[in-house]
Amino acid sequence: MAIQDLLEVTVQNRASDLHLMANTTPYLRIDGALVPLQSVGALTPAMVEEMLFTIMLPEQKTLLLANKELDFSVPYVSKDGTQRGRFRVNAYYQKATIAVAFRYLTEAIAGIDDLHLPKICHSFTGLKQGLVLVTGPTGQGKSTTLAAMTQEINLTRPAHIITIEDPIEYVYPQGKSIISQREMKIDTHSWSMALRSALREDPDVVLIGEMRDSDTMAAAMTIAETGHLVFSTLHTNSASQSIDRIIDSFPEHQQMQIRTQLSFILKGIISQRLLPQIGGGRIPAVEILIGNQAVASNIREGKTHLIDSIVQTSSDQGMVPLEASLAQLVMAGTVTLETAKGYALHVDEFLRLIS
Repeated sequence: MAIQDLLEVTVQNRASDLHLMANTTPYLRIDGALVPLQSVGALTPAMVEEMLFTIMLPEQKTLLLANKELDFSVPYVSKDGTQRGRFRVNAYYQKATIAVAFRYLTEAIAGIDDLHLPKICHSFTGLKQGLVLVTGPTGQGKSTTLAAMTQEINLTRPAHIITIEDPIEYVYPQGKSIISQREMKIDTHSWSMALRSALREDPDVVLIGEMRDSDTMAAAMTIAETGHLVFSTLHTNSASQSIDRIIDSFPEHQQMQIRTQLSFILKGIISQRLLPQIGGGRIPAVEILIGNQAVASNIREGKTHLIDSIVQTSSDQGMVPLEASLAQLVMAGTVTLETAKGYALHVDEFLRLIS
């Protein structure tokens, strides 16, 4: 079976991911669960290599062989010749053989309401400056949420939006904004160079695919501090953990300065999980933190352990605890109690909300 056929099967089965590994049958991830494609059978190392190399540029192949791993993206063109989205690709070595993970990204960019995100997310797109983070474990829809907010800005106001991604995931259509999409290794050589250059490119909004280290975090905060709106992602489990992760990424002698800087620029954190729905599909459970004065004060004073309590007691301002979001999904009959319980960070609080 050719790689194009496997990508076609991925899309037809509404799978989010396709995994290819040597001596193993291909696997699809459907509604969060891995499902083997038994009809294909186990792939040999040569088969996986051939499938991958047919969609790579020569320079990408050279980078993979040198670095043993590579992120890139390819357009998905259906059998009728129509482009219907993209696949984000991570190629890597395991047991001295090549393996590949494909993530399908639809061509249409879903809106905030289409994704069943809280209404407060619309307010983040109206900000003129500050830092908004989308957090959660891998595969929980962070990129899709970022794209929805960026697209809302694109369609509603004239702005220069710069995205710095590795690789480019969603391609934005022409709207009221102009959008410069920069891909690592193709349009820029490094995150630090791209972020340093961003301030000279007259941006209104900067989307950073991921804050990977202290250098990226420092640059993102500087851009937000100088009057721009910055969106980015972090791999963390909660809003308060996201704040700790940023602060702890810096040497101890810098942390007071970072706490002060972050307290002024942080406008919101969206921490999300994708849960399997009853009847199929997935739906987000979302924790929302808004950077109000109480949150800012606790960040400055190093009392981030109190931020969870602020989220729980500030629903009137649009904040949402994860457990409240999970309870709402259960009471609406959208997800099962056992499913939601498995995602709760504070199980006792979750059970209290649904009792």
